[in-house]
Amino acid sequence: MNREILFEPLSIGSMTLPNRIVMAPMTRALAQDGVPGDINANYYRRRAEGGVGLILSEGTVVDRPASRNDPGVPFFHGERPLLGWKKVIDAVHTAGGRMGPQLWHTGASRTSLTDWEPDGPIDSPSGMEAPGIPRGEPMDEEAIADTIDAFVKAAVAAKNLGFDTLELHGAHGYLIDQFFWRGTNQRTDRYGGTAIAERARFALELIAAVRAAVGPDFPIILRVSQWKQQDFKARLVTTPAEMTEWLRPLVEAGVNVLHCSQRRFWEPEFPALDGPNGLNFAGWAKKLTGAATISVGSVGLSGEFVAAFAGQNSTSVNIDNLIQRLERDEFDLIAVGRALISDPDWVTKIRTGDDTGLKGFDSKDLGELM
Repeated sequence: MNREILFEPLSIGSMTLPNRIVMAPMTRALAQDGVPGDINANYYRRRAEGGVGLILSEGTVVDRPASRNDPGVPFFHGERPLLGWKKVIDAVHTAGGRMGPQLWHTGASRTSLTDWEPDGPIDSPSGMEAPGIPRGEPMDEEAIADTIDAFVKAAVAAKNLGFDTLELHGAHGYLIDQFFWRGTNQRTDRYGGTAIAERARFALELIAAVRAAVGPDFPIILRVSQWKQQDFKARLVTTPAEMTEWLRPLVEAGVNVLHCSQRRFWEPEFPALDGPNGLNFAGWAKKLTGAATISVGSVGLSGEFVAAFAGQNSTSVNIDNLIQRLERDEFDLIAVGRALISDPDWVTKIRTGDDTGLKGFDSKDLGELM
C-alpha cells in the first residue's frame, strides 16, 4: 500500500510539519533531579534524525509543589531544567526536527513504578485519586488560579526557548482529566457539575489563559482520552452530542490540535452508529469540532502499550489500516510510541519500505534512553 500520504506536509499556525508522524509523549522518568541532560537531548535528537515529523516530549511538570509522581520526571520550570530543555530543542532543531513539550500535572494520580511520594500538598478536584479512593485535598480557588498560572508560565517558557508547539496533558486520569471525570470531580462549585461542559471549566480557563499568553499563532495541542489509568473502561462521553459539548468549547478557547488517546487506533468510538470499522476517537473529534486531530494507539506493533510496563515485548505488524484511515481523511496526524523507543529510525524504514529492518519493541529498552 502506498505510504506517501504519511509524508505529506501539514501547517498548523506558525508550524509546518514535513510529515504526519508524531513521536508520542512517553514517560521515561530518566531526568536526574528533574533536569534534562545530554542523554535526554541525544534521545530526542536521534528521533529527529530518524525523520519524525513532530516530537512531543515526555510529560514535563509545571511549578506546583506536587505536580509529579516520580522523581525522574523532568521539570519545566526553574533555571537548570529550562537550560536543559534549551539544549534539547536546539539539538532537535539542528537535526531538522520540530518539537513541543508536553506540559503536565499528575494531580492525585500515583504511578505503579515507584512508591515515591512528593513533598507538599497534592492537587485534585475533590481529594480523590479514583472514584472512592481518597488522596489529596480538594483544590480551593487560589490553588486553581495558581495552577493555571503555572501552566501559563511553562507555556511562555516553551515559546521563549524556541519550541515549535506545546501540548497540554488533559488525559489518562491526571489533573486536567480529573476535572473532566465525574468519578473524581464531585465539586459543587463552578468547577464541578453533572454535565461534562460544566466540569470542563478548569480546562477552558487554563487553555484561554495559555492562548492569551502565547499569542494567536503558536500552536496548542491538547491531549484527551476517554480511558483512565485508574479505569481502562471509563467513558467521559457516550454520544457524539456529549463529545461535541466537551471538545468544541476547548477548541474555541484556543486549542489547534486534539490529541485523541486510545489504546488501539483502529477501534471505533461509536460502533453502534457507524459499525466496527467506523470513525475512531480522533475521527469523531475532527468531524465534530473541525480541529486537526492526532490519533494514536498500538501503531505498527502487536499488543498495546500498557502491557509494555509489565514486560511484554511486541513485534512489528503492517500499517495498511492506518494508511486507509489517513486516505479517507479520518484524522490528520498519527502518533507512534513504543516503536520509536526501540527503533529511532522507524520513520525512515517505513518511508523506504524497509519493513524487514523494523525492530519491534523490547520492553528492556524502557530502562534506558537509546
